[in-house]
Amino acid sequence: MVFNYPDGRSFQNAPTPKDNQVTKEKQISQQSTSKRKTTETQPFTTTKGSASTVNFGNRGMRFEEAINESNTYYLTHKMAVVHKKPTPIQIVKVDYPRRSAAMIKEAYFKEASTTDYNGVYQGRYLDFEAKETKNKASFPFKNFHAHQITHMKACLEQGGLCFVLLWFSSLERCFFLDSRTLIAHWDQQKANGKKSLPLTTIEVEGIEITRKIAPRIPYLEAVDHYLKKEAL
Repeated sequence: MVFNYPDGRSFQNAPTPKDNQVTKEKQISQQSTSKRKTTETQPFTTTKGSASTVNFGNRGMRFEEAINESNTYYLTHKMAVVHKKPTPIQIVKVDYPRRSAAMIKEAYFKEASTTDYNGVYQGRYLDFEAKETKNKASFPFKNFHAHQITHMKACLEQGGLCFVLLWFSSLERCFFLDSRTLIAHWDQQKANGKKSLPLTTIEVEGIEITRKIAPRIPYLEAVDHYLKKEAL
């Protein structure tokens, strides 16, 4: 299936049915390998003085999937209602190999997406983006888009609680960073020429999230910590 951006550019990463089949077979193979490994090593690692954490690499868990599972946990336990925003798509070409089946062959992203998630938590509107990088020393600003920053600013003006969840895959570390802090550094790019946000800065200005079994990414704990700090 071919996806295209609103300006006509082709979205190269759009998977084809064949790609999806290959991916599924690969995932099944990886899961089988992972299960064999877990009989030899513990699937969870525990840091002294902290709760058990999940190793995404060993369990084949992607960051976004972990957030989605966390949202399901929060919804099930009536703690918050947060969902991933759907991406609006304009279907252009559809094939009908059978009368009872339809296959989308070409589609366009109707508009630029804003942030990944939104919802409600204790009467507050939440709006946040999830990003990850393989970098070990900093988080690239290029991972964010200008229209996403603009959206965050608009939400903040309306009293919403906006933030980003940053995942350093090589370090297996996750951070909560409020949007006001991100925007401040983003706006300074042209002045200081920096193209990334140093990990040392994130460690000081953000909140590190300790991964758990359930929810996998307990980001609401970071939200609570942030709100208490803001109330002081």
